[in-house]
Formats: sequence, structure tokens, C-alpha cells
Amino acid sequence: MDDTESADLDDAHLATPAPRARQNLLIISRHDFRSPRKASVHFIARELAKAANLRFASIGFSLLSKLKSDARLPLWDAANRVETVEGVDCFLWRSLIHPCKVPAILNPLMDRYFAHFARHVPETLRDWIATADTVLIESGGPEMFIPTVRRLAPDARIVYLCADTLDVVGSPEYLVATLMATAPKLDWIVIKSKLMAPFFPPGSNLVVVPQGVDKAALAMPSASPYAKDTTNLVSVGNMLFDSTFFTLAASEFPEIDFHVIGGGPDSLGLDAPNIFVHAEMPFAETLPYIRHADAGVAPYGAGVVPYLADSSLKLAQYGCLGLPGICPAIAAAGHAHRFGYTPGDKASIVAAITAALAHGRFAGTDPLGWDDVARRVISPRDFTDTQLSK
Repeated sequence: MDDTESADLDDAHLATPAPRARQNLLIISRHDFRSPRKASVHFIARELAKAANLRFASIGFSLLSKLKSDARLPLWDAANRVETVEGVDCFLWRSLIHPCKVPAILNPLMDRYFAHFARHVPETLRDWIATADTVLIESGGPEMFIPTVRRLAPDARIVYLCADTLDVVGSPEYLVATLMATAPKLDWIVIKSKLMAPFFPPGSNLVVVPQGVDKAALAMPSASPYAKDTTNLVSVGNMLFDSTFFTLAASEFPEIDFHVIGGGPDSLGLDAPNIFVHAEMPFAETLPYIRHADAGVAPYGAGVVPYLADSSLKLAQYGCLGLPGICPAIAAAGHAHRFGYTPGDKASIVAAITAALAHGRFAGTDPLGWDDVARRVISPRDFTDTQLSK
């Protein structure tokens, strides 16, 4: 290039190349982004929204939800319209009746309704699917929409986020059959533990992305919500909640205060002077209870499976904060800072609590942050630790 050519270059030629257009991402979930109860999909969504146009569709919400004390009920009047929160476009689809699990004799009828329901999505969701570059389908209901997504967005990537395998949560057979038929055709399936892999059929493109935590939130200082000079155990969330842990433990340790936060319907009958049942609260309000406790409890009952050792959000949060974890032995899985018991067995529960308190607080583990998780979810081939299946 000679001097004349150099002189003709203007600022546009010298400028940094324009960045690529932001991707259009869509998450379809049974959760709602606006709900105070936070699952992993909420944290992943918040991170994805920083670098992409993110839409979050919540499904499986109807009059039936009122019978099950659905956590989204406070959003009843906000349903069926778009609201933008924290840069995320939110849409809660409220129908008259949504498909659900029924007695086996009614399965043929409900299967037809599942198929009809999945084909006849509202216009907003239809448009969101059709314009998405990547659609993330979360486990636990949205599986029914996989064929619809492929039909409306043939060129979009479809990613399945497996929070729990469908056999463990007891999903309707229609959802299981749909997932089994479509799994090998999905772009990739994100599992939190290698122990989830046997659930999926051969040919499924599995990606292992461990559970993450909100490191910034966990690091924030806070005042203790507990009375001075008390010993406190805390449990957060209602997944597989086993109330018998607390009825057995509270009587054996009258000097310990047991705090149950958001334990769901099964926690409401707990009645002992040293059991404190708290309503579900925002994540930020929950953190002081975890941060200042002496040990954390993951009171999983019927249905507890080995992969919870890797996928449990509460156990990951306890570990990051240096809080010894008390959980069924199958979820302790050799972790040095977890203390296992046999559900329903008083002697083993007493031993686990005693050992956890004797162990005390520790320096804390270093799990992935949600930014690390989100990058692996959306671009797993950029990382060597995602263990892509062959």
C-alpha cells in the first residue's frame, strides 16, 4: 500500500470491526424468571442476558396451579403478556387447564391433550420460537415442546437443560417418550453429573456442566438473623423435602434451633419449640441464614438419587460458604465436608448432626460461578472440562 492509499483511509476503515449481532436466546421452563424462588435456570438466565437478547417463557400454569400452591401464583395477573425484568423478556403462559400427570388409565386421553397443547402455543411464544437462534428447554415439562420448536425454528440450536432426570421427578410418560425420541437429535444435552448419563438413549450429545453458585452474593457480608450464642441448622428449599428428619432430630437436640426456609407443604406440620418454619423468601434474604448457620441440611427423602451429590444447589452453596452439609449418605458421596445419614433412621441422623457440628466451619469449596456455567451451557465446545460425549 503506498502513501496515497494510506491517506485515503477514513475513520470507518480504521475502526474496530463491528461486533457480531447479539444472539436471540429463548428459555422455556416451568419456572418464571420473576419468581422469588431461585433455581439454577434463573442464575443461568441472568448471565446469558448480559451478552444476548434473552426471552424467558414459563409454561404449565393454569387453574390446576392453584391446587398445588404453585410458586408462580403471585404472578397470576401478570400472565399472558410480556414484561421485561432485568433485561429479560418474560412471558407466563396461563391456560385454562394445562396437561399434567394423571392415573395410568387416563394416559391415552392425556397424551392426546399433551400433543394438542404443545402444537397450539400462543402467538407470543410462537414468535419467540420462530425468531430464536438457540432455544434452551429445561427439564420437567417443556419436553413436550421439542417437536414444536424444531418445526417452527428448523435452523435453531436446541439445548436441553437437565436439572433432574424425568424418572426421578416422576414425569408423565408422554414427556419421557418425547424426550427419548428426540434426545439424539438435540444439539446437546447439559447434565450436572455424569451419573445422569444412563437415563439418555445412545447417540445423545451429553455435556457435563457442574452446579454453579452466585459467588458475588455469597461473598456479601450480612448480619446474623440468629440469637446470640445459639446453635443453628438451616434447610433451604422443598425438593424431596423429608419432614421426618426434623421431627426426629429436634427431639434429640433440644439445644439446637432448626430453621426450615421454603420447605413447602410438607414443612407446615412441623411443630416443636426448636423448629422454626419460615415462608419462602427472596434469595438475598435467605443468604444470611445460610452464611451464619453452624451446618446446612439437605433433607432429601423418597426419591433421593446418587447424582444429587453433584446437582444439589443447596449442597453446593453450603460447601462454598464453608458450611458442613448434612444429607442422606447417597448425596454425601465421599465429600469430606458432608455428613450422611439414612432417611428415617434416628441413630444415623444423630450421628450425622454430631459429626457435622464437631467438624465445624471450613475454608469453603470453589465451585463454578454462574458466569462460568452459562458460558459452558451456550458454548460447551469452547471448554475442555465439559466432557462432550463421542
